[in-house]
Amino acid sequence: MFKKYLNITILITVIVYSLNSFTLLYPQQVGDEISEWSQGYLDIHFINIGKGECALCILPDGTTLLIDAGVVTGEKRRIVETRPSDSRTPGEWMARYIQRMLAFKSQQKIDYFVLSHFHDDHMGYVDETMRLSSSGDYRLSGITEVAEYVKIDKIIDRGWPDYSYPIPDPSEMVENYRRFLKYQQSANKVRIERFKPGLNDQITLLEMPEKYPNFEIRNVAANGEIWTGVAQNTRKHFPPLAQLDERDFPSENMCSIAIRMSYGAFDLFSGGDLSGVFDEGEPIWHDVETPVAQAVGPVEVNVLNHHGAMDSQNAYFLSALRPRVHILQAWSSDHPTLRTLKRLLSERIYPGPRDIFATNIMEANKIVIGNRLKELKSDQGHIVVRVNPGGERYRVLILDDSEESYRINAIHGPYQSR
Repeated sequence: MFKKYLNITILITVIVYSLNSFTLLYPQQVGDEISEWSQGYLDIHFINIGKGECALCILPDGTTLLIDAGVVTGEKRRIVETRPSDSRTPGEWMARYIQRMLAFKSQQKIDYFVLSHFHDDHMGYVDETMRLSSSGDYRLSGITEVAEYVKIDKIIDRGWPDYSYPIPDPSEMVENYRRFLKYQQSANKVRIERFKPGLNDQITLLEMPEKYPNFEIRNVAANGEIWTGVAQNTRKHFPPLAQLDERDFPSENMCSIAIRMSYGAFDLFSGGDLSGVFDEGEPIWHDVETPVAQAVGPVEVNVLNHHGAMDSQNAYFLSALRPRVHILQAWSSDHPTLRTLKRLLSERIYPGPRDIFATNIMEANKIVIGNRLKELKSDQGHIVVRVNPGGERYRVLILDDSEESYRINAIHGPYQSR
């Protein structure tokens, strides 16, 4: 009789485990509203408001990280319209999306904000028409507007505290950001730090780190200082400025922050607007992707450098990372260029399948890309990478961006982490 009950217990355990495994892999259907984050999962939301880059990461223990919050300006024929509409500002749309995805928290806040570099499509364009903050000292656009609605605990960028490398930037956008930092530091006790390449303890789990020892965010690069892949050692990739003609100084894009996020067997790379394809006559060291790739190695997900522009995703970089999934945060008529897309799809560069997901491909670029557009898995919508507990498997969800329904339009995967 005991053996009979024991066998029944084992059978029930196996069924429950199987159902749980099935639930982990297939928790939702197309047409559902996306479910809230659950403990143990790693959710990475690439928010499409049509004006730049913004990625909300909910780490396995509930710690939150926001990477960039951009608002770009320019010719309407070359730039995507605000999504879902122009009834609100792009910064407010971003904040509302963040608030929805953090509804599970008793206190909705961003634990870490990382600004990859000082360009408007990553931090927010500023002019005199934009609303002043409640403090009255800075204008609201991009991250400065998101912070009006969602509390931030720590801000990390490549320039703090002097913002002088490679040369001081006197633009109103950067000055506005610095006034924002000063206010946040004094009034809201926000901590501000310079990003330190090589470290794996500047951005950490804050809620239950002991429960997820296989999670890590590695600081890979910033300002031309690049992790070697060994311990916390780094090397200087850029020559000393005193040896350079000013026209050869590192560009803002080249100075971008890069990270590798790891969860068990799962790895994701994000590198702002790093460049890797240099023009004829430029110094070889203008290629930052190659030394970065040497340190990073293979990943499951690659967030395209510089939105897939013509100076990004060089052949060595792609062959070293060998991503199964590429994420393209697009807002312009040249995101991506056809030449870059060909490299992404080339099995001569690295073998095997790969899926490309884009937030927003403009109609003008669809004409240029032509039939190769069919090789993208998605060209419109919020993109969510949802990694299962432990990091062995993950899926990509495409959410409707035409309204605040958060409805799932497509589910891809599950993918197996390598």
